Amino acid sequence: MSESNLTDEPVVVVKDKKQSLTKPKTQPPYAVIIHNDESHTLLYVIELLQRVCGHSRPNAVELTYSVHLVGQATVWTGNLEVAELKRDQIRGFGPDFYAERPVRFPLGVTIEPLPSG
Repeated sequence: MSESNLTDEPVVVVKDKKQSLTKPKTQPPYAVIIHNDESHTLLYVIELLQRVCGHSRPNAVELTYSVHLVGQATVWTGNLEVAELKRDQIRGFGPDFYAERPVRFPLGVTIEPLPSG
């Protein structure tokens, strides 16, 4: 066989059908939920929501009253890693000096996966 015969042959590329049909799986969104207690002040929660979650003051006030009246509220949603960060930032936000006696324990906060739609 001559060299020209080897290079003149067409190249056939075979794709794996399973590989081309699969789509990357997306992670379900998570909710950061704060819980009401009788120790933290409304002002503390409002400030926390503005600084940690980036809510506007009116939205932070609305969420704070929802927590106070209902017992809990979802204050942020997104991917798991950021939800964990927000939870940790809320837990580490510091004492509530607005209270008559400073409240030194963290505000109750949990993260939960949201139902997939």
